Amino acid sequence: MRVSKPCIAVLVATLCPALMFGGTISGKVTYTGTPVKQKPIDMGKEPSCAKQHATPITTETVVTGANNVLENVVVYISAGADDTTVPSQAVTFTQKGCQYIPHVVVLHTGQELQVVNADQTSHNIHPMPTVNREWNKSQPPGSPNLSEKFDQPEFIKVKCNIHPWMAGRFAVLKTSHYSITGDSGGFSLPNLPPGKYTITAWHEDYGTQTQDVTITGNETKSIDFSFKAKAY
Repeated sequence: MRVSKPCIAVLVATLCPALMFGGTISGKVTYTGTPVKQKPIDMGKEPSCAKQHATPITTETVVTGANNVLENVVVYISAGADDTTVPSQAVTFTQKGCQYIPHVVVLHTGQELQVVNADQTSHNIHPMPTVNREWNKSQPPGSPNLSEKFDQPEFIKVKCNIHPWMAGRFAVLKTSHYSITGDSGGFSLPNLPPGKYTITAWHEDYGTQTQDVTITGNETKSIDFSFKAKAY
């Protein structure tokens, strides 16, 4: 039996509306004011890491780019998206040069986190959640990856008990619709079916902002976020 194209379109729209409507929410994150100058990190006590950096790196609490853009901002759908499916692929968090790469990692609740030690020294990774289970694990050089999961949405500070300058963040969300701003400050949330969404922008030092956006079809809606830099 031959199925007509209109019937196929109705079937696809019913079973998977995201394939029929590819709405996108995009924009840019900037700041106003003068950000705190980041401090250089002295890795002299860990030569194997220090030699991996041609010039000393700095802390990454506030990373900015040209034209007042703000990096490491997690922009995500905090309401309106049906995102109960946990991604099957793991998220990787690497310790290299006594630095966390990336500085901010996003994962879905229940998604596997793989922690890698790519250094010639031991690390002691220590996430400090308030609603999830806290753990603190040693990872010698050459040891297998660590595997962990978080059950509840939360923004979690991560540190190394051996190297006090190491700092990162886990953004545990109940959605797979997210974006992390880079040196352009831009973000994009594609493949959205029609509906009303709450978009949240989170920065580890400047807090959160939200905006509501309605998608009516195959369109792109533009929104921007602007954070006020904290005074020195």
